[in-house]
Amino acid sequence: MRGISILLKLLLLVTMIIATMVNSVPLNYGDALTKSILFFEGQRSGYLPASQRMTWRKNSALKDGSDIGVRMDGGYYDAGDNVKFHFPMAFTTTMLAWSVIEFGDLMGPDLQHAIEAIRWGTDYFLKATKDPNVVIAQIGDPNSDHGCWERPEDMDTSRKTYVVTTSKPGSEVSAEIAAALAASSIALRKSDGRYSRALLLRAKLVFDFANNHRGSYNDSIGDGACPFYCDFNGYMDELVWGAAWLYKASNDKTYWNFVKSNIQSLGSLSEFGWDSKHAGINVLISERVMNDPSNQNPFILNANNLICSLLPNSPTKAVTYSKGGLLFKPGSSNLQHVTSYSFLLIVYARYMQVNHKTINCGSVVAKPTDLIDLAKSQVNYVLGNNPLGMSYMVGYGLKFPQKIHHRASTMPSIDVYPKHIGCRDGDKYFELQSPNINQLTGAIVGGPAEDDSFQDSRFNVSQSEPTTYINAPFVGVLAYFKQSKS
Repeated sequence: MRGISILLKLLLLVTMIIATMVNSVPLNYGDALTKSILFFEGQRSGYLPASQRMTWRKNSALKDGSDIGVRMDGGYYDAGDNVKFHFPMAFTTTMLAWSVIEFGDLMGPDLQHAIEAIRWGTDYFLKATKDPNVVIAQIGDPNSDHGCWERPEDMDTSRKTYVVTTSKPGSEVSAEIAAALAASSIALRKSDGRYSRALLLRAKLVFDFANNHRGSYNDSIGDGACPFYCDFNGYMDELVWGAAWLYKASNDKTYWNFVKSNIQSLGSLSEFGWDSKHAGINVLISERVMNDPSNQNPFILNANNLICSLLPNSPTKAVTYSKGGLLFKPGSSNLQHVTSYSFLLIVYARYMQVNHKTINCGSVVAKPTDLIDLAKSQVNYVLGNNPLGMSYMVGYGLKFPQKIHHRASTMPSIDVYPKHIGCRDGDKYFELQSPNINQLTGAIVGGPAEDDSFQDSRFNVSQSEPTTYINAPFVGVLAYFKQSKS
């Protein structure tokens, strides 16, 4: 018995050593960066270019907009479905642009692909805002779409066009599109000055539309928005966010005055994502005001409070961490918070470094390196340094999700199966126990549960579905760590 006991202890020790080795494998941030950008090609809608690298995807939704007599092919599918939700698509574009603005010089050959990803969004939003009194807010009836499991190339569900107008406004979606166009005008200024100027001009017009005709798209397009992408926090944060980006892009003090006049009206200052722009506004503005005492309030205080709400050892921490070290906030698809906050941590840390600042979180003094270390711990967890030794980016590392909740990924490409796959004909592929047929390389899924467990199942939408707005901020984060020696 004693011999068996010793043997069991040895086996346990070996298992622990192997687990430690698996969970601390060297990470290739450059490879992850390349794949994180490639993912967006798998989400493209419309006519795909000859340069398309994810070749199992084909042209789709070519008649979008035809129900109202306009061409709205293009843009991105937001996640594992086939709807083009413009509210999160615009946030995705904004974050891709911000990634290039902050970290484009670190991206190397991936910069060109990041620029292409931005332009795929902005080309589409120029179409969506062509009429000065209308903003196209969404394409596709989500209730119809979610009732089917079919390839985007086969769609025969309702492709209804949802619009917001002067009488039925949608300030949040319009202002987020304005933010995306303004941020992109900065990101693309060096590569195409004429296009950049066109984006800025359109951003100003769309912002005016959003501001002059205030109201929520929740009310204007109804079940097109809710419960899928309801705006739960009101539209003022998008208006301030849009103005902040327009100020950065144009230096027009009109937008700065708008930001200062309205920032105090915003609540939930630590939130940041497709719905809430509060924390992002304060970090964005902090670059200009960190050494300007007359304009610091409330931006620097708010940004500092954000950091104190995230640091694990802060007395005002407002998030939780799993035993494996992953940041958690309530709700589904947790990695959207991880990637967005990691982005803000690094951006703010760089502003702090330039201005030689620290943050007092009660008795804890936070240095820029503390913020970067926290962001790095989150990135490393996502890429595989976690209790399961699993990367949550498809196609990265040796172990990653195989059965993600994504229609196009689960079904054979038209190259392989050219026949039409109807609304419920795809169910047999959804129900397969085998890995998805097509690998959506670079897709970051919703991620593990708070106990660090992960169910690799298409049925578990919260854990297994990728989204564009999970990936977008991670592009900048990975570019930073690709070059950083921290």
